[in-house]
Parts: sequence; C-alpha cells; structure tokens
Amino acid sequence: MPSSSHRPRKRFGQHFLHDPRVLARIVDAVDPRAGDFIVEIGPGEGALTNFLLEKIDRLQVIELDRDLAAGLSDPRLTVHQADALAFDFGQFPAGMRIVGNLPYNISTPLLFHLARFADRVRDMHFMLQLEVVERMVAAPSTPEYGRLSVALQARFRMTKLFNVSKGAFRPPPKVESAVVRLFPLEKPLEVDEALLRKAFSARRKQLRNALPGIDFAALGIDASLRPENLSPQDYARLSMNSIL
Repeated sequence: MPSSSHRPRKRFGQHFLHDPRVLARIVDAVDPRAGDFIVEIGPGEGALTNFLLEKIDRLQVIELDRDLAAGLSDPRLTVHQADALAFDFGQFPAGMRIVGNLPYNISTPLLFHLARFADRVRDMHFMLQLEVVERMVAAPSTPEYGRLSVALQARFRMTKLFNVSKGAFRPPPKVESAVVRLFPLEKPLEVDEALLRKAFSARRKQLRNALPGIDFAALGIDASLRPENLSPQDYARLSMNSIL
C-alpha cells in the first residue's frame, strides 16, 4: 500500500482518513460479506482499503492520483487509475456496492454522476463534508433543503450515520465531516433538472413567480408556496406537467 509519507495534493482535495476507530465504524456500517462486489472511490493511502480486505477477498478501487494508484499493489485489488467523475460505473455488475472518502471539492458533481447508475447499485456509503450530508438528507422547508436534496431524494433513501471530527484526517480539513448511507429507491422519481435549477435559483419567491406558466391549481399545489416548501414528489408532479 502507499506510504503514509505521501504528500497530500490540494488539487485532488486529498485528506487521508487515518483514525482506526472511524475506519472500523465505516466498515461496520457497510457490513461487507463474501461475494459482494465492492468499489472504493479514492482509496488514497489504502487505510479503508485494508479494513475492507479483512472482510472480503476482492475489491475494485478507483484512484486518480497516479502515484497512489501505483502503490496499491495488493493482488486482491483491481486498480482503476481514473477520474471517478468521468468513470463508467456501468461496466460493473448490477448490485455493486460503492464506498469511499470522497474528495470534498468534487463531492456534489460526483454524487450527480453516480446517480446516473443508481439502478445498478445496491447501496453506497460515503464520507463527505458535514454540510453536504445535511443538505442531502434535509426535509422541505428547512434551510439546508435545496436542489441537491430533491435530486438525490428522488433516487435514493438516505441516512446520515455519524459525524467525524477534523482530527481523523491527515491533513485535517477545514470542515467537519459525516458518513452517509444511500439506498436506491425501487421506483425513482422523474424530476426535471432544468426545472429544479430554475426553481431553486428563486427559492424565496412564490411558485407563481419562480415558475411562471405552470397551472399549479390543476396539480393541487398552492401557488403561494415557495420552491423550498415542495417535496421531491411535488417536483416529480411538476416535471410531468411542466411547459419549461
């Protein structure tokens, strides 16, 4: 595995998780079993990788940093030296499980990218910036609720598992972190991304002003509400009837 002397690279958003108690909690949450097809995004120095390999015989890993990827030499690993943002997860079998300590500087676009493969995923467990996790699981009419909340809740059932302090990483990030679990919904909602962007760019306006041209009364939605008050189910109904 790569040496812990590897100098973290800011351009890759590298913060290496090293606390064995946190690593053990993540693996306990994932509960890997023999026969699971598990993909780890951003293995870095291999700390979580080693914990996972105590439970399973094979592991797929995706690492952008060429030096780190070269150091992941365990024969039980299949190493993909690639950018997860552009990676085709469709090449893996249905029922895959995805885990990782995601680079915080690309976490939101990476979540949107992974959502494209939701129908092939059994579950996902990620370490993310606490603020992002709170936005992911936020309920309507709360300050954290927004486009990310709706887009992901339309595809996944999500649970925040536990917080992780800055000191669990090398170097410590400037923000607190949390671990989140995502289960794909059996019947995902179809939500129009353009509609979401338009709605939440005017989240404080009433719907009649934020999304003009929609017959809210016909959909049974109060036009005096604001975009932040609507549920993912409401946005799915709007998407089916939108003329945007």
